[in-house]
Amino acid sequence: MPRSAHSHPGFRMLDEEDEEDEERTTFSPVAAGLATPTSPATTRRLHSARNSDLDLRSRLPSRLQLDENSNLLAFSDGVRNYTSAPNTAGIRIPSRAGSILIPKHHSRSNSIAVRLASALGFDRNRGEAGLAESKVSLFTDERVWYDQFTSTDWVHDSIADAFRLRELRSRKDFRGRLYAWFDGAEGWILVAIIGCITACLAYFITVTEVSIFHLKEGYCTGHWRLVKSACCYGEEECAEWQTWGERMSLTGANREWANFTVYVLSVIFFAVASCYLTLLTRTEIPSNYSLTTLDENLAAESKPSGDNDGQKGPLDPPASDTTASPPSSTVYYPAAGSGVAEVKVILSGFVVHGYLGVKTLVVKTLAVILSLASGLSLGKEGPYVHIATCVGNIACRLFSKYNHNDGKRREVLSASAASGVGVAFGAPIGGVLFSLEEVSYYFPPKTLFRTFFCCIVASLSLKFLDPYGTGKIVIFSVRYIGDWRFFEIFIFILLGVLSGALGALFIKASAVWARTFRRIPVIKRWPVLEVALVALVTGLTCFWNRYTKLAVTELLFELASPCTAKTSSGLCPADGDQILGIVRSLGIAFVIKSFLTTITFGIKVPAGIYVPSMVVGGLLGRIVGHLVQYLAFTYPEASIWDGCAAGQELESCVTPGVYALVAAGATMCGVTRLSVTLAVILFELTGSLDHVLPFSLSVLVAKWTADAIEPLSIYDLLTDMNSYPLLDNKIRPVFTADLGDITPAVRSHRVIDISNSSLIPAKNLRSKLEHLHSVGELDGGLPIIRDQALVGLIPAPDLEFALDKLEDEEGSSCLMAPITTWHDLEETDEHDEEPTDFTPYIDPAPMALDVHSPMDLVFQCFVKLGLRYICVLREGQYAGLVHKKTFVKYIKELEHAGET
Repeated sequence: MPRSAHSHPGFRMLDEEDEEDEERTTFSPVAAGLATPTSPATTRRLHSARNSDLDLRSRLPSRLQLDENSNLLAFSDGVRNYTSAPNTAGIRIPSRAGSILIPKHHSRSNSIAVRLASALGFDRNRGEAGLAESKVSLFTDERVWYDQFTSTDWVHDSIADAFRLRELRSRKDFRGRLYAWFDGAEGWILVAIIGCITACLAYFITVTEVSIFHLKEGYCTGHWRLVKSACCYGEEECAEWQTWGERMSLTGANREWANFTVYVLSVIFFAVASCYLTLLTRTEIPSNYSLTTLDENLAAESKPSGDNDGQKGPLDPPASDTTASPPSSTVYYPAAGSGVAEVKVILSGFVVHGYLGVKTLVVKTLAVILSLASGLSLGKEGPYVHIATCVGNIACRLFSKYNHNDGKRREVLSASAASGVGVAFGAPIGGVLFSLEEVSYYFPPKTLFRTFFCCIVASLSLKFLDPYGTGKIVIFSVRYIGDWRFFEIFIFILLGVLSGALGALFIKASAVWARTFRRIPVIKRWPVLEVALVALVTGLTCFWNRYTKLAVTELLFELASPCTAKTSSGLCPADGDQILGIVRSLGIAFVIKSFLTTITFGIKVPAGIYVPSMVVGGLLGRIVGHLVQYLAFTYPEASIWDGCAAGQELESCVTPGVYALVAAGATMCGVTRLSVTLAVILFELTGSLDHVLPFSLSVLVAKWTADAIEPLSIYDLLTDMNSYPLLDNKIRPVFTADLGDITPAVRSHRVIDISNSSLIPAKNLRSKLEHLHSVGELDGGLPIIRDQALVGLIPAPDLEFALDKLEDEEGSSCLMAPITTWHDLEETDEHDEEPTDFTPYIDPAPMALDVHSPMDLVFQCFVKLGLRYICVLREGQYAGLVHKKTFVKYIKELEHAGET
């Protein structure tokens, strides 16, 4: 946060010549942005805890290990516990033993005359040097780490990095140039490390889950880790592969029922074990920033707040301007679900502690293996994004440039998320586009190139490890020999419409399922019970159908594969009479998979939605492909076939595998609203330039159709459901109000008034700070006003940090503005103790707009600048403060009212 340069110890604060001038001068030169006056002045060196006076970092060893899981003030005692249940949010936890208090040795023997004489002899060169030194010191002081559910201060982090670079490049010697070169190479080294580790984790997950998955059906007597295809060398049956019924020496129907029983019990066991691992990451946060709902309720709606303070306008201000309500606990499980929605919110600057930590990484890696092995209708691609982002967050601790700068850290996290998709699909370019299109909020060109490098390193590492044993990095590889025909373009458009509608209906069905089943009290209280029930239904329904019994990636591969002489999937009819039988089997599998995917999404296990949605779409596309194939077989002489169906093989005109892959990508687009990313991923899976146009066309049509039925993607729905303060920079709302319509009224406990004196008792500041905490504005701020004029703002985290460093808070006074009057100077002499200078923590020029500013300008300020709050002025006087959460609430209510 920008600090006041005038408050730096090396800069002397000047007064006017006499008391008459002092009475006329009622504004702060800092707030006015004017140069320091040249008139005689009195100088006073106040107590300051700046690192220019003393190297405080040497006295704060515990802060060297700060990360995103750290609390606001990482002292040795009084640590805030975000994993405990007591409702203590907003209550100050005193810390003394681990403090970094500086002893006061100031002499008070100097009289006013002596200080006045010193001021008259003020050296201008020294003042300019002090100002230059202060500018460097503004952003190199001890940084207060971000607290839970706060927003990243993008402006501060950007300016801090600029000062760091300027200081680094000021050294022109060989060592300085070497340091500058290494500083530039740190980012490339870091993303290379992240890519390698991500590939290793992907290899471990893939190899382990494939080995465990087939244990539900039997095992290979030669080596239990081998899957059935490897054990039997591609054959359907062999002596080396034993089912559990054969192991029990059963025959006939008894063997089949034994296999069925073991299969169902295995599905339940693996799913419940994965759920128990996931529940180990339970995090309970006592906070007044209450989330609207948890994962169990997709249909919760925010209730409009009542009329507060007589505000007039389309919306009332949020509850943060009312009397603080009792803290409410929020529970979430970082290892549950895919984590893509939360990663997207974190990359936008929102802080969710524990979501990218070591514990989450380890638990989610192990739990996703069990959830995949269970055979539930879920995928690993979404969890890969979360796991890779955890790797990136942990690896950032290797370099202080990224560890101590939250804005720079998020550039690395964008590259990490991309590498997760790159290793999941074996599509490095698709991973880069995924990060750009879906999760990243701030994506400069430098980050784009670095992200591409990270994906390439991850893909090369995965190819070297060869997890699939094929020498390829893609989850499956299909090749289409023939080109598509002109009449098929209409079928591709039809597939886009059907798949887009299917994806949108899946989102609505998930919400309906949540409103009905997951609102049952026993299900909401015991997540394991829901997982066990879903696993039971999955085992009972999937065992009897060959296609539903396969793993999702294997099934998608069979659906997209063209028919060859070696194909034994049962999807290649020998003649036209077998086509309708295949369509019937695929139709049953389509209904089962659609239902299972709907009820599985949202349970407390690591679960992705990408490949399951592609499987459902692939089944639909394969059905359509076989129906078109049947028409070509029945009416071979029709002119629409252009003679391709007469006297040739069934796939001479129509390749159902192409239709399956086209519909798979379109359905995933309907669920996630990815567009360019999907077209590129499908191209990287097939390597077919001839089919890029069908892929792209179906994806475009699917997105238009899905947007018409359901405007929100599945991840936008989750973000909206959890009331995360995410301002989507891809939308453009239509506003009908001005800034003043959502500005809360000015209250005494929300501002610091220095009209009478620049010295404020520390206990008063603590009271104001506790009020901010109690209403959930941990990243808020207190405007400083003098005679109704805005002269500065002190952020809440900085204020708490400064207050906790006081030795005697009850009897301390804090200087909130530079001394510019004789009255302030004489008042400081009346105090027994030296006042503490808080001006280094004050932003002398906070962002301010007039009450009549259009909402479009406010939206651009929050989105493009990443602001936490905006001060509001009316005719030059302070009129209120609008927090980012207030503005997000306004946007959400506009969306719910149908005005966007």
